[in-house]
Amino acid sequence: MATFRLSRRAALAGAGTLLAAPRLSLGQGTAPAVMPGTSARPQANWGAATGDVSADRALIWSRADRPARMLVEWATTEGFRDAKRLNGPHVTEATDFTGKLDLSGLPPDQEIFYRVRFQDLSDPRAASEPVVGRFRTVPVSRRDVKFLWSGDTVGQGWGIDESRGGMVTYESMRKTGADFFIHCGDTIYADSVIPAQIRYPDGTVSNQITTPEKSKVAETLAEFRGAHRYNLLDRNVRAFHSEVAQMWMWDDHEVTNNWSDSKDLSGNAAYREKHIGQLRANATRAFLDYAPLRINTDEPERVYRKVSYGPHLDLFMLDMRSYRGPNSPNRQEVAGPETDFLGAAQLRWLRDGLASSRATWKVIAADMPIGLQVPDGKDAGGRALFEAIANGHGPALGRELEIASLLSAIKANDVRNVVWLTADVHYTAAHHYHPDRAQFRDFKPFYEFVSGPLWAGGFGPNALDDTFGPEVVWQKAPGTNNAAPGEGTQFFGEVQIAGEDGAMTVLLKDLTGATLWQRRLVPEPV
Repeated sequence: MATFRLSRRAALAGAGTLLAAPRLSLGQGTAPAVMPGTSARPQANWGAATGDVSADRALIWSRADRPARMLVEWATTEGFRDAKRLNGPHVTEATDFTGKLDLSGLPPDQEIFYRVRFQDLSDPRAASEPVVGRFRTVPVSRRDVKFLWSGDTVGQGWGIDESRGGMVTYESMRKTGADFFIHCGDTIYADSVIPAQIRYPDGTVSNQITTPEKSKVAETLAEFRGAHRYNLLDRNVRAFHSEVAQMWMWDDHEVTNNWSDSKDLSGNAAYREKHIGQLRANATRAFLDYAPLRINTDEPERVYRKVSYGPHLDLFMLDMRSYRGPNSPNRQEVAGPETDFLGAAQLRWLRDGLASSRATWKVIAADMPIGLQVPDGKDAGGRALFEAIANGHGPALGRELEIASLLSAIKANDVRNVVWLTADVHYTAAHHYHPDRAQFRDFKPFYEFVSGPLWAGGFGPNALDDTFGPEVVWQKAPGTNNAAPGEGTQFFGEVQIAGEDGAMTVLLKDLTGATLWQRRLVPEPV
């Protein structure tokens, strides 16, 4: 597999002009905000990222510290010979000074180098230092492909401690030289406060960077945006974004824990804003400002989408949050609004997309696992409530009815080589689902691989639900709640697809990049 990586020094400089960034006061545990007008020219200290790459297109994202004009150059050589220069959008307070430019007309399967500057609006001669990055466009031939997935960043109070290297999982992922990365959700924890100090199990104290926006739960648009900016204070994150194309999804913590449209915040003292609809609106706006995600022209706030990545791979990235019914005991016998998890429109899109796909592998990137029980407290009658799909052993009921209909359609349409990837539960595992072990049996066997968190508390393992016959092939979990990062509790997954025969190798890795488990899957002919 031909890959290119910027040097670590170049990546750090290009991913945020680190030397020009505001000094971090670790003694106070606070990162002062960059204020417009404090420099003679615009600053771009938050780096740049590439998203939703295709054979001839790629989205470039970056942020300035003030109103400015985004300028982008791209070339097929690191020296930027014959570079093409494009005028991007004006960035203003309307988008928190973030900008996106959708490059088109790119050559397929080509290493692309880019640099972003921000031009001062009052003096066109004054522009920011360039932020540089690279990515590779999607192949049209059968070449090797490597990609990563995980989820859950800056959760349960665990934040950035530069004396411990920051969020080092991102640096380990950068070193893989992957083509792209799927963030399966919880890109931020809007409901998680970052304290200036937090204690590790060995008794040592971690001095963490904090910001005003991360000193409380996010409620206003500014606070949600500040939660996204917080992650970009980490040099590992910026370097990773500059070298590995991103494909973002979202889950609950982009808004608040276990949210749906029916979420009741009336008894939550942390929130002055009690209307979940207002929180969702602010969170959505902030997510779309900061995610390197191409906006859907028909539905501007739609997150689920398909990305084709060469002849061997079609990716179906889901949204298991926006269309769900309320968390309940999840035992309904008949499907309806209360059993929705994907929702009718998304379910139909996924079923039809899988049936029409001619790629060797159909990878479904999901917010949450299928067969793991994820509880959400109890109702007034003492019955357990469920946050995910599973509801305990037995026949398909509640949200499982939607998944049962999808799995039956996959079998009826003879869709081959379907693999599920997910995160959410804060440990890593390989699950195999088979009708011979299941209560519901009208489906083809398949694998589901779980990996996370990237930088958050470790949890699990969760109990299995036998409805679809899952079996734990392998797993690693801390066995305690909110286990600290750096204690062997941070994980990501890697997928390698061989161009020659289409074989897929799945590797589950820890925060150092060490492979803990792997398996090679040979595809059925399509």
